[in-house]
Formats: sequence, structure tokens, C-alpha cells
Amino acid sequence: MSMFDRREHRMPGLNTSSLPDMIFTVLFFFMIVTTMREVEMKVKYTVPQGSETERLAKRSTVSHIYIGRVGASSGGGEAGAIRIQLNDKLADVDDIADYIAAERSRMSPEDLKNMKVSISADRSVPMGLISDVKEALRKSYALNIVYSGEQEEKE
Repeated sequence: MSMFDRREHRMPGLNTSSLPDMIFTVLFFFMIVTTMREVEMKVKYTVPQGSETERLAKRSTVSHIYIGRVGASSGGGEAGAIRIQLNDKLADVDDIADYIAAERSRMSPEDLKNMKVSISADRSVPMGLISDVKEALRKSYALNIVYSGEQEEKE
């Protein structure tokens, strides 16, 4: 027998000292990359298509107003009625001034200069309601208004 046969063969221990660092790195990566939906949609809308659309540069300066038909499960009146949604609540045109004031108070002074109001309305919403919303925005001095839409498909 040789001297090599008597040795015990052991596997070296696994060094796990850097494992917590890797786990936290992956965790932070997913926290940064993941976006959470801020608003629960209570109205259903199909945005119109347009040929001259562009993306908004800074989303933190945009306040959203959704106008569409109420779903059966939202509990905001009769299903199928056209309503306005401000953040997570159904509202009327009279509530827009308070909504704009609240949005202004949450913004920094730099973002306040670039504040935009995005109107996301269903295709079938009467233009009179859109005009009422625009008039309420005008009275609140929210004059930078953009309309949400999809890029028109070219054939």
C-alpha cells in the first residue's frame, strides 16, 4: 500500500460569506427596476389614436385625469355611466380644483414649473365633458394640458 491510499478525501467547505451581499444586490436591483401601479383604475377607457404622438419626458410632473365608463365592480354609481377618476377616487368636475391644489402641494418647486395635466379619455366621451374638465383646469391655473393617445398604426 502506498501512502496515498490512506488519506481521507474531503470536499472543501463552501465559502458563503459573500452570499448576503449578492442577495441584497439582487433585491435592490428588483426594487429599482420594478414599477408599481399607483392608481387603481375604476373607469374603463380606450384612448384615441393619433399621428403626432410623443412620450412625456418626466413622469413625476404629470397629474392624470381619467374619464371613462364605470365598471360594474368599482362601486361608483351605475355601471356604464361616464365618470371622472382623480387618483383612486371617482369625482365630479367640481373636485378638479382641489385635486390640482393637492398635486401642486406634493411637487417640488422645480417640478411645479413643468407641471402637466394628462387627460386620458375614452373615445366615446362627449366633448362637452372634456370642455368642462378643461374649464375647471383653466380656473385652477393648470394650463399645460396633454392628451393621452396611441400611435396610429400605419398601413
